[in-house]
Amino acid sequence: MSLVIPADSVQLLQRMISFNTVNRLAEGILFVEGQLAQYLEQVAQAWGFKTDRLAVTGDAYNLLISHEVNAQAPWLLFDSHMDTVGVEGMTVPPFAGLVKDGKIWGRGSCDTKGTGAAMLWALRNAVQSEQLSTNIAILFSIEEEVAKTGVNAFAQKQLSQLPWKPVGVVVGEPTQLQLVIAHNGYVRWTIRTNGQAAHSSDPSQGRSAISAMARVITAIERDYVPTVTTTHPLVGKAQCSINVIQGGSQINVIPESCEVLVDRRLVPGEDATPVLPAVKSVLQPLCESDPQLDVEHVEVRIDPPLSPDSNHLLADRVGQVLTNLGFSVEPVGVKYGTNASNHTAGGLPAVVLGPGDIAQAHRADEHLDLDQFKQGINVYQALMRQPACFWEA
Repeated sequence: MSLVIPADSVQLLQRMISFNTVNRLAEGILFVEGQLAQYLEQVAQAWGFKTDRLAVTGDAYNLLISHEVNAQAPWLLFDSHMDTVGVEGMTVPPFAGLVKDGKIWGRGSCDTKGTGAAMLWALRNAVQSEQLSTNIAILFSIEEEVAKTGVNAFAQKQLSQLPWKPVGVVVGEPTQLQLVIAHNGYVRWTIRTNGQAAHSSDPSQGRSAISAMARVITAIERDYVPTVTTTHPLVGKAQCSINVIQGGSQINVIPESCEVLVDRRLVPGEDATPVLPAVKSVLQPLCESDPQLDVEHVEVRIDPPLSPDSNHLLADRVGQVLTNLGFSVEPVGVKYGTNASNHTAGGLPAVVLGPGDIAQAHRADEHLDLDQFKQGINVYQALMRQPACFWEA
């Protein structure tokens, strides 16, 4: 099939929405973003941009699109992830990119193919207008919705292999074009209770892992969750919740295994290190009172929060551009997480900024207001067009 170059920004976004990039890492399927990445690569090359496939694992890669105007000029990096959440239960066609009532509808329209399309179209416009003195790159990253595989690979390995280092990163997420300088991180892990299977006609011959887990959950919610009180002025209070439970095999078998997934949200400045020991300490009396209680903590995953201490200069510069465009410049914090904190952990200052409302993300009728989408293009384009000296310390 021959490549069709989009005639306008909405067509570009419609084409991006048409690719099914539902994150399936939990099922062991990597690089669902492959066809979308190939399409963006072909479009970028047709517009004269340099493209690089930054290997993540196996055949999977982040796509880097770049335009260099001067080898001595600073680089500004933009980041938008390509994967989405699932489509089950959606009330609008997930991959049609339907335009209606001044909005574009479909999975990823808001979170966050809208920001990716806006960034790429802004770069096209800025280059065509010959008004660039800053080098610009756009990272289309993979696997943000589950494990942040793409951005972690970039921050921990790929960045050091580039011949340049950006002065900062603008991460695209639906912020209603408000400047986000802080957000939460998390510690997530699996708690497993092990029992002994037996026929349900005589439960005394076994040990129910589900019953054991019920005691574990009660202890955590009674004795640990109330101790989670750390706060931050931009994001509020830290949180902890148990959100998934799985156990048992069939109705007539005493369950030998049960698992829950725990989500502990970290506020900026909070250390992840004490979280797991604190939960284990709460469960210790329970385990000591019942030597047969078998509890494991496995598959621990940590994602850092974004601290406003890490991005003062970048936030100030982006804020100046927003002010000149007539937007609100009061920096805000959000409770969710983004790729920005991972870039910061890799040594790059990062802020979050993009068109769309997070309230519309992950919804059954996900959509993006087209007026705001076009405003997002203007904002990204204005950032790209700043003189090189604007970004230098």
